[in-house]
Amino acid sequence: MMRRKHRGKRFAQKNFNQKSLYFIGFGFFIILIIFIIFSIVIKPSPAKSIEKTSDMSNEDMSNDIPLNVAEQNTTESENTQKEDVERDTTFTMTAIGDVMCHNTQYWDAYVKESDEYDFSYVFEDIYRYIKMSDISIGSLETSFAGKERGYSNYPTFNSPDNLAYSLKKIGLDVLSTAGNHCLDMGFSGLSRTIDVLNDADISHLGTYKTQEDRDKILFKYVKGIKIAFVNYTYGTNGIPVPAGKDFCVNLINKDLMKKDIESAKSQNADIIVACMHWGTEYRTTANKEQEELADFLFKNGVDIILGNHPHVLEQMEKKSITLDDGTVKDCFVIYALGNFICDQNAENTRNSIILNLKITKHVEGNITIDKVNYTPIYMYKGASSNLRRMKLLDIEKTISNFEDGSDTSIGQTTYNYLKTQLEKITSIVGAEI
Repeated sequence: MMRRKHRGKRFAQKNFNQKSLYFIGFGFFIILIIFIIFSIVIKPSPAKSIEKTSDMSNEDMSNDIPLNVAEQNTTESENTQKEDVERDTTFTMTAIGDVMCHNTQYWDAYVKESDEYDFSYVFEDIYRYIKMSDISIGSLETSFAGKERGYSNYPTFNSPDNLAYSLKKIGLDVLSTAGNHCLDMGFSGLSRTIDVLNDADISHLGTYKTQEDRDKILFKYVKGIKIAFVNYTYGTNGIPVPAGKDFCVNLINKDLMKKDIESAKSQNADIIVACMHWGTEYRTTANKEQEELADFLFKNGVDIILGNHPHVLEQMEKKSITLDDGTVKDCFVIYALGNFICDQNAENTRNSIILNLKITKHVEGNITIDKVNYTPIYMYKGASSNLRRMKLLDIEKTISNFEDGSDTSIGQTTYNYLKTQLEKITSIVGAEI
């Protein structure tokens, strides 16, 4: 009995093991069949995948990319396109009139405690208009020959060096130096003036220490735009140009001007600016010679003319010039910007403007002068008992402050006078363009 029982138990265990193996094998077989079916039916073959991808648009493909990666690739593509697309470039150019320095001006700027001169207070009311511009240009009507030569007034000017450094502080970038007073202190004074401007980091043109320097065109870069400057004067007040140093000052000469303009064009200047020291003193309209020279300069490639010397404002105008090749271009001239700072008393010698030009270089390469406006200014001279009484006033701001009561320091008489000066400026220069 006992033997049969054990044999039956072994048989049952053997039978169970066989069945287990059968079910396990069958399970693996079913899983394998499902995997094969899934691979064949559900997953496309490599050849079909390639064919489908080749037929997809970029939009379809982006649907198969995780969202954050798709957005990143799209952004990178857009940025690349933006970098590749050329755009118009617009900048502002600001110009001021003659920088003069009479003896009353440097006496007013003298600081007894330090035995030095400080002109910075003169510009406190208007400096921001120059500082905020992309590039600014002025005309120097004095020399910096040094203290040892003695500071002097009309007819031969020599001014303290601090004036140059004060002009730099208000943001002045370029000074034209070819004017009728450039040789007031001789060639040595002319040379030292250049040294002072270099030290003050103000670019300059029109007077030179060597022929090599004269033959170089002054270029300034603004937002990638290459601007060339040229400068000429009608004369030097009868002071002869030193023998063998004809290079030291650019005199108005059509052959020389044409040569310099061609040099600027050959060096791929985008814009050419001519600073002209010309005209009739105290005359508020351009004379025939100025008008004829302006046409000559425009026809030969100059885009903008900034005139000085008459010590009063003259008219401005924007022109469309047709060149010999038939192309038409924008041009602008202001025949005289008047005095920036001075202590002259003749009519219209103390009122002036800070001129602003909005200029665009288009992707096609052409230049347009989009807007011309100005800030009317006045060289104010306070009571004789006050120190540092000379300063430039923003006329419109001063009038407005007086009217609203925020500043009544100028008094009713000066207020009325400034309103008259504002009317004169508008009638001489013209409306904004």
